[in-house]
Amino acid sequence: MLPVYPAETGIHSVLTLDFGAQFEKLSTVKQSIVTLDMEGVLTPEIWIAVAEKTKIPDLRRTTRDEPDYDKLMRGRLTILGQHGLKLSDIQSVISSLEPLDGAKEFLDELRSVVQVMILSDTFEQFASPLLRQLGWPTLLCHRLVVKDDRIANYQLRLREQKREAVAAFKRLNYHVISAGDSFNDTAMLLEANVGFLIHAPEKVKREFPQFKAVESLAELLKLIKAELRS
Repeated sequence: MLPVYPAETGIHSVLTLDFGAQFEKLSTVKQSIVTLDMEGVLTPEIWIAVAEKTKIPDLRRTTRDEPDYDKLMRGRLTILGQHGLKLSDIQSVISSLEPLDGAKEFLDELRSVVQVMILSDTFEQFASPLLRQLGWPTLLCHRLVVKDDRIANYQLRLREQKREAVAAFKRLNYHVISAGDSFNDTAMLLEANVGFLIHAPEKVKREFPQFKAVESLAELLKLIKAELRS
């Protein structure tokens, strides 16, 4: 039997009211996105691996040690030039690396419940072998300037690109949950609605005690899922 509506209320009006109520309910649902650093969170630190392979200890310095990214990269380029290391040498090391234990499973589980964006200060020419093993998550990063296999310079996609990406997601009305391990992640964590540290060195945790710090991807997954439910 067809429903009977009062004479003064047409079916179109009822449907419009029902749709409006449903839309209002949906508009209150919190839309979330997760942004993650890559190296030290999901993958090994590329420059540390290169340092170990080439026996050049000065290449071990990362954003955990030097907050000034430009100073860090200028130093790396100088070292590469002094030792005659080419892009292909570094890519050879990267091709032998694997994601951190459980990283692929962590990402698979996380991506089954929320959109995930990797925000990294690595370079396009470095990342592909590791992204392939992680199931090709979306990565925003920088690009190297290469001439005849020599790394001549680097191009930032955008200064403070991690923070700016999070700010842009917030302007799109996303609730942003971020996680990282180093000084260069802290601007992203500060901009996010919620920020977590993972695998962070003690000096980063001491300087940024406002961020809950965990030591495993399993712990991080629980924190993110709890935030999604809140």
